Amino acid sequence: MIGTITNTITVILGSLAGLLLRRNISPEKTTFITDALGLFTVAIGIQMSLQTKNPIILVASLLVGTFIGEIAGIEHKLERLSEKISRSSSQSIVDGMLTAFLTFCVGPMTIVGSIKDGLGDPSILLAKSVMDGVASIAFAASLGIGVLLSSVLVLAFQGSLAVFGALTGTMLPQKAIAELTASGGVLLIGVGINLLKLKKIRVANMLPTLLFSPLLALYF
Repeated sequence: MIGTITNTITVILGSLAGLLLRRNISPEKTTFITDALGLFTVAIGIQMSLQTKNPIILVASLLVGTFIGEIAGIEHKLERLSEKISRSSSQSIVDGMLTAFLTFCVGPMTIVGSIKDGLGDPSILLAKSVMDGVASIAFAASLGIGVLLSSVLVLAFQGSLAVFGALTGTMLPQKAIAELTASGGVLLIGVGINLLKLKKIRVANMLPTLLFSPLLALYF
């Protein structure tokens, strides 16, 4: 799991650098950066969502995943946790955490790289670590401490995939990767809308979608 650990460390270091820069950036400039990141997030989300091979699976996983997330109250629990960690707005922390997590962790490069890391080949994640480290600087400078907290999610998500690869010695089928990427893209669009303050979408409650989309793809 060398690649996963390295990726997590670069996100932490990049986030710390971004938080230091944030102290020297005026609120007006921070808003400008947030708007730019919001548009970027929507654009990336649209690109990823178009990778679905079966829109019915995408819709079904979104509905089932969101239903379970709403019952579990994931967003509310994250907001309460963020309030204990920082005096900043709990919603801004959650938005920063989800933006970084979904950008860093949902996509073919992450999924294939993490499983290969478990199989003993960290090369993809090591290359990805450089990109995530640079991106986390910009994210943290604009979105704050939530980006730093996303490192825990990065470690948990990529670590789980690495363990999966190590235990099974196999890769996920391409169709499962495609649906996971597409559902993550839809969630990214929701985060982008939140960053642009167009509408409040409880994206955290949609996170179970990331579990159901590959499962439904494999089943059907």
